[in-house]
Amino acid sequence: MLLRRAGAVALLVLAALLALRPDPAARRTEVLVAARDLPPGQVLGEGDLHRAPRETATLPAGAVRDAGTLRGATLAGALAAGEIVTELRVVGPRLAAVAAHAPDARIVPIRLADNAVAEILRAGDRVDVVAGEDTGQHGRPARLLAADAAVVLVSGAENGPGTGNARGRTERVVLVALDSRRATAVAAASLHSALTVVFH
Repeated sequence: MLLRRAGAVALLVLAALLALRPDPAARRTEVLVAARDLPPGQVLGEGDLHRAPRETATLPAGAVRDAGTLRGATLAGALAAGEIVTELRVVGPRLAAVAAHAPDARIVPIRLADNAVAEILRAGDRVDVVAGEDTGQHGRPARLLAADAAVVLVSGAENGPGTGNARGRTERVVLVALDSRRATAVAAASLHSALTVVFH
């Protein structure tokens, strides 16, 4: 009896191992994966990604195969070592279209009047973009430029001399996704108006 039970258990274990083992006959495709843990905002360069075979049937939509298309691209979110890179993980047209729910979406970089506000923004936040009073000759009051903008990335860059801020202070740049018409309006307003956002 004990031998029968032991044999049955051994057969069950063997069946489980066979089920978990990759099918050697399964079609495999080489795709790009992260060579190491990569943070959001990483500009992809040599050594950040490598090609690895994966089962074709299990590949996520938009899995990237050509390294040339990602050279110099910016990650919108963190990638774990070995994770497959898809079009939605980098700042680009596909991410903009999905985030803004618009096929003609664009990504606009903006600097907020109060850097402290940018510090608490995170990718995925929905915000309204507001312009402060126009400082031009024909000034206009504060106005709503774009409602329900999608934050896709908040990056930081060290300012050098001549930026108007203390040297070494980190200034955040907020990237938001909007349809092309509103993206143009926000970009134009940023040239002469102070911008801020209202959280949803």
